[in-house]
Amino acid sequence: MPAPTKRLTALDGLRGIAALVVMFHHVYLVAVPSLRRGGGSAPGSLYWWMSETPLKILTAGSEAVLVFFVLSGLVVALPALRTSRFSWSGFLSGRLARIYLPVWASLTIGTALIWLLPRDLAAVTPGSWVASSNATSTTVTTLLNQVSLTTASYDINNVLWSLRWELAFSVLLPLFAAVAVLVRRRWLLSVAAAFALSLLGLLSNIDALRYLPVFFIGTVMAVRLDSIQEWTRRRIRRPHARRFGIALVVGSLVLLVLHWLARPIAAPGTLPGSILTQLAVLGAAGLVLAAIGVPFLRRALDSRPSQWLGRMSFSLYLIHVPILATLAFLLGDDKWWLVALLTIPLSLLAAWGFHQALERPSHRLARRTAHVVATWTSKITAQMTRW
Repeated sequence: MPAPTKRLTALDGLRGIAALVVMFHHVYLVAVPSLRRGGGSAPGSLYWWMSETPLKILTAGSEAVLVFFVLSGLVVALPALRTSRFSWSGFLSGRLARIYLPVWASLTIGTALIWLLPRDLAAVTPGSWVASSNATSTTVTTLLNQVSLTTASYDINNVLWSLRWELAFSVLLPLFAAVAVLVRRRWLLSVAAAFALSLLGLLSNIDALRYLPVFFIGTVMAVRLDSIQEWTRRRIRRPHARRFGIALVVGSLVLLVLHWLARPIAAPGTLPGSILTQLAVLGAAGLVLAAIGVPFLRRALDSRPSQWLGRMSFSLYLIHVPILATLAFLLGDDKWWLVALLTIPLSLLAAWGFHQALERPSHRLARRTAHVVATWTSKITAQMTRW
């Protein structure tokens, strides 16, 4: 059994930056109708600058979620691979508490905002993200359907679609870990296979096939973590190490948004466009690798602002859309700049409060639940063995 690994704090910082990008992405979606009306999508327009240039990395929300998935595959699997006498039942019970309790709280807040502050579709652009992906009314039945995290869409809190796959990965973790251990010597082939499966999922419109292989790439990285760290240490000692680090970071960022940059020649929905879209999976994995092994990036991610964002990341992810959608309906998406100016600080403040009041207590409850269930399971197993 490998020795326990020192916490990779830079990964917390990366998670925080990714959560911030997701929030910027949703603010961008509110702005899109006005940006298109103001100057269209022609080169040189504000929409073009924000959508088809490297600036897109600031609002690449869907791609940032892929970073979350790779991080979960790595960070969630690591204790299972490195902790002696790991309890799967204890892990799963604690994981469910850690996911569900904050999710239920965010749905309660989202529902309360919908009930207290009526949403008028006339205030937003028909067919826009605000109009089509966010509820204008809701019922207790709708709320109960979404608290399970098993439905395909979530109009009370739009971001919950990704938690559905986090939950599925948690349940399937023993299988993912076992397969990753089996293929650890053929890691490059296994990553290529995971990418191919993810691409097939996009082409066939099967979300499970599209997203679950991304978690597997992170799990393979967890299995290979010692080798990754040794490889990066050797790289650091070589001449031109900084150039290599810059190339890895820049290359990963380019892969994340390449399908946006290439839209004039590879339209979305075409085979080339789909391949470029899924290259973001490799970009996400490259960023996680860079966070582990590139010194200048690791230092940036270990900075106080990044670490604070890392602590707030889950709360920020859960709370910003109810606030953003409420303000967009109240003010109108034509005032997207005002919506943005209010949403960003309010979401950061609300995330801090959500973290203190709800997420941290859920973490403590999750740890206690995991310990109790693991102890109980161990006693039952010992009793059955004696029989």
